[in-house]
Amino acid sequence: MTTHNKKQFGVWMDTHHATVVVKTSPDGNEFVVLTHVENAGAERNSNENAANNQEMALTQKFFKEIAATMPNIDEVHVTGTGQVQEQFIHFLAATPQYKNAVATHSTSLRMGDEQLATFIGKHFN
Repeated sequence: MTTHNKKQFGVWMDTHHATVVVKTSPDGNEFVVLTHVENAGAERNSNENAANNQEMALTQKFFKEIAATMPNIDEVHVTGTGQVQEQFIHFLAATPQYKNAVATHSTSLRMGDEQLATFIGKHFN
């Protein structure tokens, strides 16, 4: 990228919870928690097809809520458990507003807000 200051974000997520961190200043290396986003998940349903459709719709809504907290991003690092990070990165790539953002991912266990901010800070340094 060019030498301009990049808008960098980090996300820890699993299927039900996401924590978004943001770089505090363009020339600094500190990250702070921006927000927490929750996904309640699908309700019990006797029809498997309806349950799957509801789960996919709720996941898309969850991804949109996370993305809405990160306007005009240049870089994002997504970490967490399971495969939801890869799905979120594919969601970002398919969204015109975020298609040019550099997205990376890794797998990590759940961590506290301060640990996440430190982890993301180390990733971008």
